[in-house]
Amino acid sequence: MWEMAKQRDAYGETLVELGRERDDIVAIGADLCGSCRIKEFGKEFPERFFNSGVAEQNMMGVAAGLAFQGKTVFASTFAVFATGRAYDQVRQSIAYTRANVKIVATHAGITVGGDGASHQMLEDIALMRVLPNIRVVAPADYYETSKATRTIADMDGPFYMRLGRSSVPIITDEDSLFEFGKASILKDGDDVTLIGTGIMVSRCLKAAKMLQKKENIEARVVNMSTIKPLDEKTIVKAAKETGGVVTAEEQVVSQGMGSGISQVLSESYHVPMKRVGVPNVFGESGNSEELMEKYGLTAEAIVESAHDVIARK
Repeated sequence: MWEMAKQRDAYGETLVELGRERDDIVAIGADLCGSCRIKEFGKEFPERFFNSGVAEQNMMGVAAGLAFQGKTVFASTFAVFATGRAYDQVRQSIAYTRANVKIVATHAGITVGGDGASHQMLEDIALMRVLPNIRVVAPADYYETSKATRTIADMDGPFYMRLGRSSVPIITDEDSLFEFGKASILKDGDDVTLIGTGIMVSRCLKAAKMLQKKENIEARVVNMSTIKPLDEKTIVKAAKETGGVVTAEEQVVSQGMGSGISQVLSESYHVPMKRVGVPNVFGESGNSEELMEKYGLTAEAIVESAHDVIARK
């Protein structure tokens, strides 16, 4: 079994470290600073911390203004508010102007659990990946979140980084390489490719182990932590070498990472493909793991999809 840890803990800890190293780093929240883990930054750097209150749209405008005064701004709230409620401000004030704002949203996906459909943001990747100038990152675990936080701080311009609420398996380590815009191969294989992002990367690894142990099927596992821009070179290479692709994500399957990979392959190299994700529905209140099972976000669902893809090769 893997050790478990919260991505948002890694984000908060790394943001404090960045604040100690750089006086241009500022943070702004929308009355959820404790949940988003930026509260400790505020305690240590009160002069560089702002709480807009329950006013997410205003928060994005203020973040853009701070960025145009030379600050590197981390703006954090729940994903449903960061991308849904404040979409117009993100589009007009941050994406259009290329403001140096890092939108780091927590509590994304179905694993918000008991908070129910109103807070289970399943469309955020779709919303952010269509916006010009916004780059999108969804780290796989604790260590990758820390590295991604440092990386986006060092790169000028707007980012959207997606984090969950629950603890997730630690599948990388302190020495694992994170390079923005590059996918990482976590397991090699020639029979099928499993491409995951965020929490679903660990489930791809579990599915690969099941396929190998029970059926001697060797699956290649790819961690697609950068969703925009996609690593097209790695995608096409994997498709050519394995002949089939399964994607897995904790978001609506209609317009997420899988759709982006499908677009790449439709233009570059056609292979059988299957997308694992939430169907185009709202979620419901419940236990996180039970919801993941209900909506088909499991290693077993990935295995079943791999069977389908292999049969169509």
